[in-house]
Amino acid sequence: MRFNEEMLRVYAVTDRRWLRGKTLPEAVEEALKGGATLVQLREKEMDSESLAEEAVQVLAVCRRYGVPLIIDDNVRVCLESGADGVHVGQSDMNVLEARKLLGPERIVGATAHNLSEALQAQEEGADYLGCGAAFGSATKKDAKPINRAQYKVITSSVRIPVCAIGGITKENIKELHGAGLSGVAVVSALFAADDIEEAASELKKLSEGLV
Repeated sequence: MRFNEEMLRVYAVTDRRWLRGKTLPEAVEEALKGGATLVQLREKEMDSESLAEEAVQVLAVCRRYGVPLIIDDNVRVCLESGADGVHVGQSDMNVLEARKLLGPERIVGATAHNLSEALQAQEEGADYLGCGAAFGSATKKDAKPINRAQYKVITSSVRIPVCAIGGITKENIKELHGAGLSGVAVVSALFAADDIEEAASELKKLSEGLV
């Protein structure tokens, strides 16, 4: 699936620890119904075999909504499941290697915490950047916040689109407006919500004006 920056608008990053009796495909479908524009399967506790099986199920849901599925850090699972791409962090496989293994058609996203990392990821061929942590992080306790001024520096210095990640909620998302961001990546703001579909719809409306 060909990547475009509109896909970053509401970037749903999974974490099954937040689910309350739902399967992950069910929760993802609720997010997509509400308007999520990209899904990343990020389940750190699962082994590769289980993750690949889960990816096939989640991909089937994503296909029904025409939304790409990205696999966190695992190129092999991406290839085995037929997913649309991978997202690599600073301690994962680098962008160049991921691109070599996946080819030009799949999506490769990269994490960046500062301008230097952002420029390097762009140079290596990343399609987009996930930059954070915007407001700290419930999943990464050592994540250092990036303020709006720092986001502006990054977004004005790179040619590829940037989404913010880290502690983003419907209450604080407007603090990111005007920073040149293409979207927000969210975990608990979606998957811990009582109504995931409604949460996705609200976040999509609130993300207007990010650029």
